[in-house]
Amino acid sequence: MKPRISVITIGVDNLERALEFYRDGLDLPTEGIIGEEFDNGAVAFFDLQQGLKLAIWRRQDITHETKVAMGPSSPTEFTLGHNVNSKVEVDAVMAQAEKAGAHITDPAHDTFWGGYSGHFQDLDAHLWEVVWNPAWGEVD
Repeated sequence: MKPRISVITIGVDNLERALEFYRDGLDLPTEGIIGEEFDNGAVAFFDLQQGLKLAIWRRQDITHETKVAMGPSSPTEFTLGHNVNSKVEVDAVMAQAEKAGAHITDPAHDTFWGGYSGHFQDLDAHLWEVVWNPAWGEVD
């Protein structure tokens, strides 16, 4: 398998509410909800970096598509990492997320490995890490 991950899809409880959080609260670019004319097809895509998109899709629609029974959601199954270029940027993104309605689970702080990070949960409890890693240099 070649490393060609181009979409990260997360299940949400309320598609419209999640759209507002990511589009209006976090300023991620999107064309909005598409596919509403199809049963189980409504989805929204957000442009992240070149060649990578975030998709939000109703949990029950993912269940339908994948033929996997819906179980209880757990925010600790994975985290989405958002890398920035400074401690100031970490603080700014964390403040933006909180203003948009995110729950700050781990306020920004110096890490044991020399970086600076904080964690928040979006409106569907998905965990995001906002992080500055001085060893990685500039990120786009």
